Amino acid sequence: MNAQFIWYSKCSTCIKAKKWLLNNNISFEERPIKENNPKESELKEWISKSGLPIKKFFNTSGNLYKELNLKDKLASMSEEEQIKLLASDGMLVKRPIIIRDDIILVGFKEAEWDVLR
Repeated sequence: MNAQFIWYSKCSTCIKAKKWLLNNNISFEERPIKENNPKESELKEWISKSGLPIKKFFNTSGNLYKELNLKDKLASMSEEEQIKLLASDGMLVKRPIIIRDDIILVGFKEAEWDVLR
């Protein structure tokens, strides 16, 4: 099955991850996160399957995250509210995200991505 590669083309980490996928002959379909941001239902599924805390899905180094002062606000928000917020704008979501079968990886760390080979 093809992996789904959710990325932002102006993100240097995403570009490195894409190059890694190509170099390792891993087939994938691209999904631009800005034009096709994740829906609430997808985020709930990914968070659940990944075993990661919801905060790992936030792009904490992004301008929008900083403009909205989310560092201070997230702690007082429910998980439901956080998921709604993530679904409202793809630029809030950490990327790249790779999804294949039951593997869901957020961000690009080569050692973690070795499971895709």
